[in-house]
Amino acid sequence: HAAPQSADARAVRDYAGSPRHGMEYRPYYLAREWVRLGHRVRIVASSRSHIRAQAPQMRGQERLDETIDGIDYTWFDTPAYAGNGSARALNMATFIMRLTRDARQLAQAFRPDVVIASSTYPLDIWPARRIARLARARLLFEVHDLWPLSPMELGNYSRWHPFIMLLQAAENYACRHADAVVSILPKVRDHLEAHGMARHKLHIVPNGADPAEWLAEPPELQGEVAAALADLRARGKFIVGYAGTHGMANSLGTLLGAAAQLAGERAAFVLVGGGPDKARLQERTRDMGLSNVYFFDPVAKQQVPALLQCFDVAYIGWPRQPLYRFGISPNKLIDYMMAARPILHSVDAGNDPVADAGCGVTVAPEDPSAVARGVLSLMSMPAAERAALGQRGKLYALRNLSYPVLGERFLNILAGLRPTTF
Repeated sequence: HAAPQSADARAVRDYAGSPRHGMEYRPYYLAREWVRLGHRVRIVASSRSHIRAQAPQMRGQERLDETIDGIDYTWFDTPAYAGNGSARALNMATFIMRLTRDARQLAQAFRPDVVIASSTYPLDIWPARRIARLARARLLFEVHDLWPLSPMELGNYSRWHPFIMLLQAAENYACRHADAVVSILPKVRDHLEAHGMARHKLHIVPNGADPAEWLAEPPELQGEVAAALADLRARGKFIVGYAGTHGMANSLGTLLGAAAQLAGERAAFVLVGGGPDKARLQERTRDMGLSNVYFFDPVAKQQVPALLQCFDVAYIGWPRQPLYRFGISPNKLIDYMMAARPILHSVDAGNDPVADAGCGVTVAPEDPSAVARGVLSLMSMPAAERAALGQRGKLYALRNLSYPVLGERFLNILAGLRPTTF
């Protein structure tokens, strides 16, 4: 793809990260593809996020401008927080206020052709539209999670709660006024149309992976986990692995239940990562007397490909949650595909990428017996058949879920907004 004319895009993304700062990576990878194709991109983000490994060094400044891998970043200083209480609301409010305050300067200094409102919550749609109007740019609304529906269904907030009502007003405004809507979730059309979106506006662009990080020879796995996995392999164990956050949303309790049912088999369950539920899961493992479950600390991002290569099967699970009727697009699942691992997927959702790719076995969520049967099914397959599953997943990800592919798909959407520019 060659861009017919250089153009500017501004992404407003509260939680946007970079390789230097950690998650979230999607804005960085998309922006990097656009820069490679000759476009200018500025990402405007909050200095503090619950998913970021390293905060930008603000040094007392309210705003910091810097360039990372050809991408211009603007960081607004925001207060730190933990959890989902008032401190997080203050963080959001501070980001929105500073973005609104600097809207005119941002529009005039960068003069974007397209403004992308892309925060997890929709409150940034108002300052994003202000920037777009001042710059005479088009406005795109990107849906990551459905807010306020997510806090309503997951946190039992009333639809009449003042904060929920504000979020709903923002979502309605975005559906009505954005020139286009991009969703990571594939089954959101009915919901967004019910809140004012015209049918032609919706486009689906899922999460993805950087193929360069997976096609190159990975750094050798180091440390305790490397020695332990080598020992399990030498003892003929069939390694069912999980790599990622240990939280309620990852259904690892179901995996422990399956491990208990397979105590007499040669399957070994390896959980690598950290998170709020790790200590509880370790305690539960001790209480259940499970000797076939092993916990390890997180590994560096660069070593994840080598770690996944040590798994015979990669596990990803979800709780039974009605919110998943709108679909899923988990980064972890794409990593498993890129590592060419056969996948055991425990889910009930509006879509199933594992079934779409034909790269593993899908079983019911929150059902240890179903997960145990899935492990036995994969363990009984010839190694060549499991390898074929993994290769199908990798090919599917390269064709459909790599950022060079997704970056061009996104650009084609922008091209439809302003054909004379893109």
